[in-house]
Amino acid sequence: MMQTAVAQESPIASEKGHPKGLSVLFATEMWERFNFYGMRALLTLFLVNALAFSEKQSSIMYGGFLGLCYLTPMLGGYISDRYLGNRNCIILGGFTMGVGQLLMVLSGVLYATNVDTAKLIVWLALFVIIIGNGFFKPNISSMVGQLYPKNDSRLDSAFTIFYMGINMGAFLGMSICPILGDVKIEATGVRIVSAFKWGFLAASIAMFLGTILFYFLKDKYVVTPSGQAIGGKPNFSKTAGTTATGEADKAKFTSGAIASVVVLLFALFAGIHYLSLSDDHDVIKEWVYPFIYASGISLAVLILTDKSITKVERQRITVIYFVAFFVIFFWACFEQAGSSLTFIADYQTDRRLFGWDMPPSLVQNANSIFIIVFALPFSWLWVKLQKRNMEPISPVKQSLGLALLAFGFLIIAWQMKSLGANEKLGVSWLILMYLFHTLGELCLSPIGLSLVAKLAPHRFSSLLMGVWFLANAAGYALAGTLGALLPPTMDKYELATKNGIDLKGILDGTITATAQQLDKLKDLKLDPHYPTFAGFTIHNLYEFFMVFVILPGAAAVLLFLSSGFLKKWMNGVR
Repeated sequence: MMQTAVAQESPIASEKGHPKGLSVLFATEMWERFNFYGMRALLTLFLVNALAFSEKQSSIMYGGFLGLCYLTPMLGGYISDRYLGNRNCIILGGFTMGVGQLLMVLSGVLYATNVDTAKLIVWLALFVIIIGNGFFKPNISSMVGQLYPKNDSRLDSAFTIFYMGINMGAFLGMSICPILGDVKIEATGVRIVSAFKWGFLAASIAMFLGTILFYFLKDKYVVTPSGQAIGGKPNFSKTAGTTATGEADKAKFTSGAIASVVVLLFALFAGIHYLSLSDDHDVIKEWVYPFIYASGISLAVLILTDKSITKVERQRITVIYFVAFFVIFFWACFEQAGSSLTFIADYQTDRRLFGWDMPPSLVQNANSIFIIVFALPFSWLWVKLQKRNMEPISPVKQSLGLALLAFGFLIIAWQMKSLGANEKLGVSWLILMYLFHTLGELCLSPIGLSLVAKLAPHRFSSLLMGVWFLANAAGYALAGTLGALLPPTMDKYELATKNGIDLKGILDGTITATAQQLDKLKDLKLDPHYPTFAGFTIHNLYEFFMVFVILPGAAAVLLFLSSGFLKKWMNGVR
């Protein structure tokens, strides 16, 4: 009877407006995203220009950093659900990330006198930020869902508004941090590498500001309509075994299930590690990426071993996992913004816009501007469609998001195919690409957050939000792998020519490189071979961008075709 009752839940009629607590969470997340995206805009350029990493190494490192940032929410969500609660985890995570950004500032100071020490500090800084993000990320998103009754029809609208806060922060961060940190001398085009530290300092100040804001406003505004605190420490002392909605209030994992999942973790890690082995012996690619994939799959399996899960809950959780798999391909392509697309903007793009030469790290900020412009119209659109019973279910919206992302990359692929040997891409084409990426993101990301909030059993609210971010983690790890496929751009051929090397002839196999030339290419951080992916050689930027057309395009079609059975397993939730 309980399963039947749950299966037939209907959306609760909307009240007017949104709780005031949404504004507090909106502002807190805005400053945290200022911190994260501001630092992200500078990271790969800092690694290449200050710490002497190659573009390939920096792309892989970037993917590993982002992947771990979205894997640790699994742990942060568990600690919150079982021990500390959402509020404490947000405060702990916020201050931890602020400290991590201060370490980035220190690396930006020391690189000029001791690059090896600066590299060690940057590794430590990224580790600290990863841990802090793990505590912060799943808990603030989970609290948005807790502001509303279960199945409240305002949730999609609320998460879209919350998502606008995310992107207002991203816009501010990716405007202010690059202006302060990514500075070039206009007359010569030479980058002032010592300026990076000021961008990182701005990111740190924003993080501390957002955390302090939440600390002082949480008790007054982040509450239920009856005034009860949301996100406090979990209380398992009561004897009742279910919540008011009939759900179990505590997960029940057997020791056998936990042991089996641990065995699965090691088996998956060993297998993926073996498949990742390569001649360059990259630690992140061979050890960190397999850990991200194996940990995420194992932790997702662990939730399904809970003995208290009902049939309907199991089906709804499976829907979350199924959709999350396809979302991996969205983020793997979308997150080229901070790696390969930043390098394209730096070396292969005419960035002049209305007479202004934009910093390359600022071009990706077009995404944040478009989010701010279109977030509320999309929120309004979903509400209007819902009132007319025309609103598509969440998986259909997300398949549309994947298709829009693929189309954005197709525009750039066409442009790259038509460019001459010494021509650069106009920055307006990158901005147009980011427009379609933004429209796709609005169809996918806030809708996914809302989907988890509506489908997740209460006892797994934060942990399953962490599972959703697992798709981001896997996507970002894949983003690092895909970003490393970037073939030589115009500047690389020019650099090789200045050193007396015909790089294109070596890559095409028409010239055999001498030992001295190979050593010189290694010093210049230029690869003597074209990159390959899935057995295909990528000769030029057109073929590179077609990878990002095919992957999300195929995922969009498959997810759309699967929407029928997903709707059934959502059991009344849209």
